Amino acid sequence: MLVFSNQTLKSIKVFAEREYPYECCGLLIGKHTSTDIQVKRHISSPNVTREDKRETFEIDPKIRFDVMRDLEDGSGLSIIGHYHSHPDEAAIPSKKDLEMAFEPELVWVILSVIKGSVIDIVPFIYNTEQKMFDRLQIKIN
Repeated sequence: MLVFSNQTLKSIKVFAEREYPYECCGLLIGKHTSTDIQVKRHISSPNVTREDKRETFEIDPKIRFDVMRDLEDGSGLSIIGHYHSHPDEAAIPSKKDLEMAFEPELVWVILSVIKGSVIDIVPFIYNTEQKMFDRLQIKIN
């Protein structure tokens, strides 16, 4: 189960709606517990892909590197996943998402943004054995 605070999820929604009609993207910072994965905050990123930003995303590598360095502070937090939006598409992994799943330990959160409004948010984890994404439950505190 992936656990979000209402405030963090709202902030991600606002970002996704602001970036529409392009895919937004960002990092999820949190920790794994014995029962769930807790998102403590998110870091938004410009979509730096050289491809069509309405159909794919790339998190700025400098932002990711800076976050990784900042998380060496002993807080116990780490990058536990990332999120991106699907403008005018369902919140299900695309073929491109499957091709980009090279870090199976990371959670993927996909937001469906239809006509500028977030209508669905779905977390996934990549299943390396079946070579597909498994849907996770989401809980909002």
